[in-house]
Amino acid sequence: MSQLPPKSPLASPVSEGTNSRVESLDNLSMDSFWLEVENIKQSAEAEQEECSLADVKTQEEGEAEAEWLQDAGLSDLLGDRASENDNIVLLSTLTKTQAAAVQRRLDTYSRSRRRKNKHPVRDVRDIFGVANSEETAAEKEESSPDQLWHNLRTSNVQNCKKEVFKAETQDYSCTVRNPGKEEVFNMDIAYSEQAAVLLKGSFLSESRRLKDGNALTKFKIPKGRLGMTRIGDLSAQDMKKIPTLALIELTALCDVLGFELKRNKAAKLKTAEKRLFGVPLNTLLENDQKLLPNTKVPLLLQALLSCLEKRGLETEGILRVSGSQTRIKSLEQKLERDFYTGLFRWDEVHQNDVSGLLKRFIRELPAPLLTAEYLPAFAAVQNIPDLKQRLQALNLLILILPEPNRNTLKALLEFLSKVVARENNNKMNLWNVSTVMAPNLFMHKGLPNKIPEGKEKQLAEGAADVVRMMIHYQDLLWTVSSFLVAQVRKLNESNSKRYQFCDKRIKNLLRKIHADKDKVEKNQAEPSKIVKVHASLLLKDSLEVHLNNATRVADVLRQFQKNLCQNGWNIVNTVNLLKCNNSMECTNLLLYEVGGNIGEHCLDPDTYLLDLYHINPHAEWIIKQNPSYPRMF
Repeated sequence: MSQLPPKSPLASPVSEGTNSRVESLDNLSMDSFWLEVENIKQSAEAEQEECSLADVKTQEEGEAEAEWLQDAGLSDLLGDRASENDNIVLLSTLTKTQAAAVQRRLDTYSRSRRRKNKHPVRDVRDIFGVANSEETAAEKEESSPDQLWHNLRTSNVQNCKKEVFKAETQDYSCTVRNPGKEEVFNMDIAYSEQAAVLLKGSFLSESRRLKDGNALTKFKIPKGRLGMTRIGDLSAQDMKKIPTLALIELTALCDVLGFELKRNKAAKLKTAEKRLFGVPLNTLLENDQKLLPNTKVPLLLQALLSCLEKRGLETEGILRVSGSQTRIKSLEQKLERDFYTGLFRWDEVHQNDVSGLLKRFIRELPAPLLTAEYLPAFAAVQNIPDLKQRLQALNLLILILPEPNRNTLKALLEFLSKVVARENNNKMNLWNVSTVMAPNLFMHKGLPNKIPEGKEKQLAEGAADVVRMMIHYQDLLWTVSSFLVAQVRKLNESNSKRYQFCDKRIKNLLRKIHADKDKVEKNQAEPSKIVKVHASLLLKDSLEVHLNNATRVADVLRQFQKNLCQNGWNIVNTVNLLKCNNSMECTNLLLYEVGGNIGEHCLDPDTYLLDLYHINPHAEWIIKQNPSYPRMF
């Protein structure tokens, strides 16, 4: 039975580019991939299970758009009497390309509903009261995304023009790839806006291919004045807004590139009546959190990775060399029985069997780790001819993943990076590891799929290539783009103001926005500012800080450290501060931005605080202990 990564749901308009990139991988052996496929097949046959690729159920026109609008937080656009304010708030934060993506889905949904002779849905323009009441349905269908943008974003036209100007004036000469040279990865401007500028300048014709494992391009994310935000730096409340925004941006990016993003649903699978293997991630975490609160990665996976890190990283062929299927099945049964009792003896298990258990755990999940809905999109990233844009798409896909899946994937990728780092001893380079792990991530039992004849090799190499990118560029991929953080701030600001839209809602909204804009511009004219920084868990006093254009978070933490050492402050618990060379060490302290237009935000040490104050003047700044350090209280 042929088992390969799923057929791509994106129809690439640049087939020659994709083919040339696949051909450039010919010198990289795929033997490990096919050997792993055979091992998975034998394991399934031994248990009389069907094992094949993730199924994709193609949805009818209109159905997919309705589901997309719901997941994008715009479900109210589908109804007749639903609340309008939430949609207005979200729509007001969108860029031009994002608004166009929303318009396309709504137009397609509206046409499908009319064909089915169902009750007509509201037009976005009706919500804002800008559509002509005498306009016919046909005229509404022919309206362009640009017109919707004009109606939705009149209040932000000047800001939009500024952003587009920034994008157009960026140096995109690096698009003509220069192997070995570090390149800029811009996260300040929406990816779809960048792609639109590149397309306008015909830069997309120049694309970069991965030639070998040693020629992966280095990317540098330039830190703006507000620093960089990693996944985990934002509060859970703010992170819940990110997947919605990332989905809209991913769709807009695909629209600009000419790809069709089809999200699919897999058939429901029966959950195994077990405690560990074949159990949904959410269930595993719920059970584990009863033992260890705040657990983010399943304890079993943590134990497997820890065992391999201690005794398997130096083992030649680790992950590639398969353990005994009989022993692995027996070990699985023992783990089901003894893992939570603490009686399982990890030191008695061979490393290759542990790696087999690790791969089995991933494959046995009831739904793919990359999710049934977005697994085809992950596989289809290979069809984007430009490496930087492939990484942009992957970054958005990872942000869309449910938190348990994202945390589990990160733990796995961090381990795989450690395996690659020991290449000289274990003989497992980045491509070897990628080809071994790709079938375990992109194949799933019980979900059949047909692969076009002659596409097996291309799809297999593409899946391995995606895994390679996730391993190598994981630090970049786990970064929250600055433009998404800015959109979260706008959402929070709008929600907190709770505009009451009536017949003159647009006029009132514009008046309020202009008033806020004048206030911000006034604040930005201030050359300096004195603020207070709190550290309630460490001090009873607050720290008074004089901000100027050069003051960074790192400077405030050093000032805090200096005051602790010299001024004899009323310290609540000095044992919480680690000591190095008889001086207080500030690297275990972090500065958080709390309140205002953000829930809670762990700040980059290179953040310029006066700039941050201008953007969020109502926030409090609080020094806390780094959670990655052992807590002493």
